[in-house]
Amino acid sequence: MDTDPRCPDCGVTMERVNVHTSDGFGLTLDSGEKRDGFLGSLGVTESKDLSARACPECGLVRFYAEE
Repeated sequence: MDTDPRCPDCGVTMERVNVHTSDGFGLTLDSGEKRDGFLGSLGVTESKDLSARACPECGLVRFYAEE
């Protein structure tokens, strides 16, 4: 995402934040689309990285799929 979105509740610019699981891995979005090649034939699906933005005023957090 090129620009930081604005909070729909407060109207202020949301800040990029890092979110990860308790084991230290980042979050991904399962697109449900089969991967190409051998992995796709095994049923493995595509995934996209997620970036998170948080409102410094109200604490709202939103996730965006990276293209």
